[in-house]
Amino acid sequence: MPKRAKISVIGGGNVGASCALWAASQELGDIVVLDIPPAEGMVKGKMLDLAQCGPMGRFDCKITGTVDYKDIAGSDVVVVTAGIPRKPGMSRDDLIATNVKIVKDVSENIKKHAPEAIVILVSNPLDAMVYTAWKTTGFPTNQIVGQAGCLDVARFKTFIAMETGFSVEDINALLLGGHGDTMVPLPRFTNIAGIPITQFISEERLNEIVDRAKAGGGEIVKLMGTSAYYAPALGVIDMVEAIIKDKKRILPCAAYCEKEFGVGAPGAGYFVGVPVVLGAGGVEKIVELDLNADEQKLMDASTEHVKSLVEVVCKAFPELA
Repeated sequence: MPKRAKISVIGGGNVGASCALWAASQELGDIVVLDIPPAEGMVKGKMLDLAQCGPMGRFDCKITGTVDYKDIAGSDVVVVTAGIPRKPGMSRDDLIATNVKIVKDVSENIKKHAPEAIVILVSNPLDAMVYTAWKTTGFPTNQIVGQAGCLDVARFKTFIAMETGFSVEDINALLLGGHGDTMVPLPRFTNIAGIPITQFISEERLNEIVDRAKAGGGEIVKLMGTSAYYAPALGVIDMVEAIIKDKKRILPCAAYCEKEFGVGAPGAGYFVGVPVVLGAGGVEKIVELDLNADEQKLMDASTEHVKSLVEVVCKAFPELA
């Protein structure tokens, strides 16, 4: 009998619980959701509630809520959602001091209990947290990846569908760079069923939609007082499925670049949003594009912002330099 995949989620809040829900509904494997001891009753109760959905949702997998890192042993994929969410008026940069400490502790436990797992970071500020996990675990760069592009592209596609009235299923798009305000839109690679987006939307209106996608997270924070969770979680599960099923999907993710897209240098790279091939080996390949001068300028600016986040991390935590 083939071994059933095991997916562990660190953090049982809105994003973590939503990850578990999407993973269970798709029967991707057995699921462990871990939170810190004060939340033991909460995480165990949520996962018991989810397990009881199995007979109605027609999914069959083992679902565990826990506060013990030993329970993540043998995981194929570990998703890290732990950290405080962004509040109104708070930038992603403001989160660094608190969330680096949290992700650092989580990463040390992943290294100890699930050293073979592919690790997907969701915690914000995303680009800095992926770097923190990589430095703390010492894992190969193919084993560490961040979920950002899947969410950003989904927001962009959603807004295009709202504007045009066409199905989101026929909209193809790509974004690069850091997560959030410095992401790099690529209208040149955006189309609806293969038809260039410029045939449906003016350049001026498309720029407005791009700006809305850049601020998509902040828009939701302003509306409901906390960060999004349904869409970020499903973005994670797209990645988890590609890894567990070895699908070789090309997805936009925060991956380690040390020469690609003009990012970094050999031995001194950064985790930046780029198209990657995701499969059983994690990040199996970075797909490079020939950017024009304007696109490269935006990419360079986005990379500089990522570098600045990493500098803040290294100044506050010299051991991660």
